[in-house]
Amino acid sequence: MIEFHLDTKSGLSPYLQLVRQVRQALRLGMLREGDKLPTVKEVVAQLAINPNTVLKAYRELEHEGLVEARQGVGTFVTVSLTDESLAAHEPLRRELRKWLAKARRAGLDEESIEALFMSTFRNAAQEDIA
Repeated sequence: MIEFHLDTKSGLSPYLQLVRQVRQALRLGMLREGDKLPTVKEVVAQLAINPNTVLKAYRELEHEGLVEARQGVGTFVTVSLTDESLAAHEPLRRELRKWLAKARRAGLDEESIEALFMSTFRNAAQEDIA
């Protein structure tokens, strides 16, 4: 089961953070078709957020066709977003862990690592477009 977390520094609204985390879990194979999402009550207790925030996120996911709410039973994943590239994730994850260790040894803190990664990611994406 997915365990949600919120990042107050992200600039992204809490409901969108929940939506993004479900999408990411679907892409990474951490959630599969038929899996049950935590109840609204469980998420509210875990994150200390308004129930309407969780409901909004779940409605958005349902609107996208990723989950289905079943009255009195819960909210269930209806599709998978994984593809053939899933097999490549683990070797890439190992390389990324090595890179993160190098960045920490170089004295970068978490925020600096994230900023470096995201700026490099965005620049690479723009170069691919050009």
